Amino acid sequence: MECNKPENLKKCNCTYEPCERKGLCCECVRYHLSRNELPACCFPDDAEKTFDRSIAKFIEINS
Repeated sequence: MECNKPENLKKCNCTYEPCERKGLCCECVRYHLSRNELPACCFPDDAEKTFDRSIAKFIEINS
């Protein structure tokens, strides 16, 4: 499967600059999971802006 970065960027809500993985979902997911985090797209915009991508934060806002 080929990455469609321009299409992925349309849906990416990551506000971290300069993120080198924007639009490269496979790399983004792999990076965040290696840090016991989830990528920005798993969070609503207001929570994403806090840059707390922890699994605990995900559970907190979804329970």
